[in-house]
Amino acid sequence: MTRPPRGRYARSRVATPLTSVALAAAAVAATAVAVPGEPAIHLDRRAAVARQVEDLDRGLISVRSGNGNYVGWRLLGTDPAETTFNLYRGSTRIASVTGSTNYYDAGAAADATYTVRPVVNGAEGAASEASLRFGDGYLDVPIQPPSSAYSANDASVGDLDGDGRQEIVLKWDPANAKDNSQSGVTDPVYIDAYRLDGTRLWRINLGRNIRAGAHYTQFQVYDYDGDGRAEVAMKTADGTVDGTGRVIGDASADHRNSSGYILTGPEYLTMFNGQTGAAMQTVDYVPPRGSVASWGDSYGNRVDRFLAGTAYLDGSRPSLIMARGYYTRTVIAAWDWRDGRFTRRWTFDTNSSTNAGKGYDGQGNHALTVGDVDGDGRDEIVYGAMAVDDNGNGLWTTRNGHGDAAHLGDFDPARPGLEYFKVDEDSAKPSSWYADARTGQILWSTPACCDNGRGVAGDIWNGRVGAEFWSASDANLRSVTGNNAGRKPSSINFLVWWDADPVRELLDGTHVDKYGPNGDTRLLTGSGVASNNGTKATPALSGDLLGDWREEVVWRTGDNTRLRIHTTRDVTDRKIYTLQHDTQYRVALAWQNTAYNQPPHPSFFIGDRMSAPAQPSVYVR
Repeated sequence: MTRPPRGRYARSRVATPLTSVALAAAAVAATAVAVPGEPAIHLDRRAAVARQVEDLDRGLISVRSGNGNYVGWRLLGTDPAETTFNLYRGSTRIASVTGSTNYYDAGAAADATYTVRPVVNGAEGAASEASLRFGDGYLDVPIQPPSSAYSANDASVGDLDGDGRQEIVLKWDPANAKDNSQSGVTDPVYIDAYRLDGTRLWRINLGRNIRAGAHYTQFQVYDYDGDGRAEVAMKTADGTVDGTGRVIGDASADHRNSSGYILTGPEYLTMFNGQTGAAMQTVDYVPPRGSVASWGDSYGNRVDRFLAGTAYLDGSRPSLIMARGYYTRTVIAAWDWRDGRFTRRWTFDTNSSTNAGKGYDGQGNHALTVGDVDGDGRDEIVYGAMAVDDNGNGLWTTRNGHGDAAHLGDFDPARPGLEYFKVDEDSAKPSSWYADARTGQILWSTPACCDNGRGVAGDIWNGRVGAEFWSASDANLRSVTGNNAGRKPSSINFLVWWDADPVRELLDGTHVDKYGPNGDTRLLTGSGVASNNGTKATPALSGDLLGDWREEVVWRTGDNTRLRIHTTRDVTDRKIYTLQHDTQYRVALAWQNTAYNQPPHPSFFIGDRMSAPAQPSVYVR
């Protein structure tokens, strides 16, 4: 695919994007950090001036709506704040758009083609790529199931070929996939990559020595080396077959026991080429399983609880996070991918002499979150009821233990920094709590009661400033102060920015609802589609994928032959930089597929009476 021109102003911004040389000059003296058996690397001790992000195209879409077309596109993080846009249908300019990045073209033909051009200081830049045409509110992406026994499961996105348009990376689960607590042999897991036209780029077969289930395969899609093309990282084993047909390890090895668990044999971490699916380097997975019983049981449940993420640990470039364990021992390894090889940045281990006895063990969730919680420009990993600093040291722990759901974001715009909301399973601990993300100080909590399995945080109502919070075991909807905020919503699952206002909507199963104090209003019911992950009822993926800052929802069709991308058709007067250029939100898209999927939150507040977000400090290759 030929990359279209981005225009004279596509990469310019108030603060000029930095080259790698300029970034190096901007960095301060670094401290060498050594990991046994690994080369020493350097960690910046001050935030770099900008963060590496994808060089995205405009994400221009045309969606049939009534007797016209809704058209939406991205405001890039590298666009000057004063950028406006000229919208063209064919070769005819039909609008100059100043206060948003969307438009309704009344009376236009359904097959009309659009381009958009940025305008800065009166000068018009080059045309964007041609619009991607949605049908009646959605785009179908053809996919190819390995067999009729497979269902399309979690998905992620990344620009695999460097053309500015993201591709979809999709995990296929067999019908006999198992929870870790369940015995039984499973069929292999497959990972595919697709262009939006349905072209399959490659297929990876993880093989018989990777068990199928929500907790075994957490894959990350991100441009880790800054070459403009995303890589794909995941745990592999003997018999994994990469996208070119090459086998990793021993092709004949079978490490499954009579119960279907895989508790012996080597474990690997592999970085795959995003364009071809080729395995570029394979290293030993950190940590090794060691004694199975040391992770919380002897039969193989808790030893294979894996989490994964991506974090800007040096403040400028992304690192890969791979982890094991959360019920008892937890080990988190941070990896850099530079110049075609892995380098381990640090390893956090709750059993180490540094961390033992400090309350970090047993605090993990079924997912993790990532963000700059202490305001130093570098990311931390918030791992359930604890946080690990950018340098691999423990930052804080509440000792409230394991839970299923957690949310990190700027939920209270009147309060500096980020906040954190989490639910707990321990019946002796608060069933949910809300904390200062910098320190872990609990600002309010709900009484201990039970295993509280679900919880959500987001501004879903314009009746007050700030987010609302609710959970399965709490009868109340709560405000940022912990007070009763009114009627509890009808669902406790996902969120989505869907309609014209900045208040977020409820996403559950295959429908989107608008919260109201007297009842929820249905905005969308997906037809012919299915949700994933059992009672979790999550989409394959949801986030700001195309068009303006509102979010798309990706469901699989019931016959598993297509991924259906639903998008809004509501015209908004809000002009917000693409959420993908807010790196907290972007890495949340990357870790959304991890175990119990959670919705992404940006680093700034979006909601009723919000302030205009600051331009992100980002650069592209």
